[in-house]
Amino acid sequence: MDPGRLLGACAFPPAGTVVDLAVSGGPDSVGLALLALEAGLVATLHHVDHHARPDSGEDADFVRALGARLGTPVSAHDVSVPVGPNFEARARAARRAVLPGGALTGHTMDDLAETVLLNVLRGAGLDGLSPMVGDATKPLLGVRRADVAAYVAGRGVQVRHDPTNVDSRFRRNRVRHEVLPLLDEVAERDVVPLVARLARLAGRDRRWLEGVTEADLGLALGEVDVGDLRAWPRARLARWLRRRLASTDALGEVHPPSEAEVDRAIAVIDGTVAATELAGGRRLARRARHLAIEDRSTTLTDHG
Repeated sequence: MDPGRLLGACAFPPAGTVVDLAVSGGPDSVGLALLALEAGLVATLHHVDHHARPDSGEDADFVRALGARLGTPVSAHDVSVPVGPNFEARARAARRAVLPGGALTGHTMDDLAETVLLNVLRGAGLDGLSPMVGDATKPLLGVRRADVAAYVAGRGVQVRHDPTNVDSRFRRNRVRHEVLPLLDEVAERDVVPLVARLARLAGRDRRWLEGVTEADLGLALGEVDVGDLRAWPRARLARWLRRRLASTDALGEVHPPSEAEVDRAIAVIDGTVAATELAGGRRLARRARHLAIEDRSTTLTDHG
């Protein structure tokens, strides 16, 4: 893909827009920086050093040198994320805490396809089938990882390569290096654009559904009579419960309830049971014809 077509497939804001870019030093994020400047954006590069590798400081030095080469300011952020279980989630939370809100990232179409498949493995519904779609902070979702890497190489920039990106202990890497190639073989074609199309179509339907249920999502548990809830269509009720019963973990990750929890919550609404247990030590019960989430000692407010 020539640079003009590559840039045309990106979704950058108008030229002259001031943006923050998350740049690790790898080909995707370096490509993001080069393309953003090509699009006429006024950029600041932000690098987050997780200190997960002995040589991670060299990545920060690389990004500083890249900023000097491109004439863009660089802001370096130091966080500590030891290698271990749940590393990706912990690193994501640490990045989120230090990066400016709205910082652009170098996620490509390949990342989108990988995330969809990972969500499928978790039993995702419509929301999980359309991750990142419509997210203005991810302007490279319309381009392929290989095309971005080729563009960067063509500009004569030597990038950094993180060895954790090929570590089979991480499920995403197995999807990237094992599952997707096998799907290509079975389908006898490149499946990444097909999975990305699925995400876009699911995203379109999700946005419509969000518009239809927008008023519902503003209703807290205690604001709706259970008699009224019983009259709602199952899909409408389940979507409302997924929002209302979601919980946030210590890393700031929001976790919607499982399908089984939603089914049990509907049983509470129907009056089949008086209460049910939820993840995180919570309990959903009826109180004076309304729902309430309780812990062992007090009533908690629901996730808004």
